[in-house]
Amino acid sequence: QVYLVESGGGLVQAGGSLRLSCAASGPTFRRYGYAMGWLRQAPGKEREFVAAISVSGGSTLYGDSVKGRFTISRDNAKNTVYLQMNDLKPEDTGVYYCAARQGGPVFNRASAVDYWGKGTLVTVSS
Repeated sequence: QVYLVESGGGLVQAGGSLRLSCAASGPTFRRYGYAMGWLRQAPGKEREFVAAISVSGGSTLYGDSVKGRFTISRDNAKNTVYLQMNDLKPEDTGVYYCAARQGGPVFNRASAVDYWGKGTLVTVSS
């Protein structure tokens, strides 16, 4: 079992920045290694892939809408993954979910996720 707790969401003006954090815990997290990622969901829309990072942190993947603006990173000593979001736009508004997938490869779809956090709300005002 893996537990994921997000933090760092909030209200920000367009062009601003936020950093999301996701703290992972549980009896299997360190034992097996998990690729980590973020997906978001806007009201009335499907969950959308944002970014993912491999177990080692050596490989990352981004959704087209956030490339060049968002950066995913992880600190394995702290069991924490981060999402630095710069130049935020109103269309970035949504609930951001931390996600974990057992094993090494990065992922880019919700169906590949093994564990989810409860989400943190990001609201970008125009």
